[in-house]
Amino acid sequence: MARAALLDLDGTLVDANYQHALAWYRSFRRFEITLPMWRLHRHIGMGGDQYVGAVAGEDVEAEHGDDLRDAHDEEFKRLRDECAPLEGAHDLLVELKRRGHVVVLASSSKEDDLDHFLDLLDARDVVDGYTTADDVERTKPHPDVVHAALEKAGVDGAGMIGDSRWDVDAARNAGLDTVCVITGGWSEQELQDAGAIAVYDSMSALIDGLDETPFR
Repeated sequence: MARAALLDLDGTLVDANYQHALAWYRSFRRFEITLPMWRLHRHIGMGGDQYVGAVAGEDVEAEHGDDLRDAHDEEFKRLRDECAPLEGAHDLLVELKRRGHVVVLASSSKEDDLDHFLDLLDARDVVDGYTTADDVERTKPHPDVVHAALEKAGVDGAGMIGDSRWDVDAARNAGLDTVCVITGGWSEQELQDAGAIAVYDSMSALIDGLDETPFR
């Protein structure tokens, strides 16, 4: 049984993945780079330090990486108010807490974005801790954010809840199992193939199925 529940934020608790994809699309267009939206979406969940090279190549990263990340932050801020908590997200946090788990948000979001979403989720009195971009050197799929969240949790034994293969990869690289929801746009089969130990189609289904997971 996991004593700590580490949760991804964007796409898992907050419906923000497609806004992030659009922000990246607009950012690349500033530099006259047009990339297909499907490719941009498929890499949401990676942090910006990994993202540019993954979708556009290392030459673009070397020439424009920092400027593209700054542009993404500007574009996403314009879209942020359109993001909403996924149905049942707050209830999931409350139920994990009620079951005695230490609840930590394992995110590489900017502090400002995380503060905004904590209020949106009404989660300040529920979560025990969180990570931000300032806590990690390398973002998902590297395990830095998971290691940082474990340190915040301060207990032995944890599991991850996420929505993308990048969450699964980061958790596996830190020695943890991941339970996934499809709310970020990845299919059940894709998440299972990536290594998720269980996949649910909604927060409500996950809450109902918690006894079949490490969060029982």
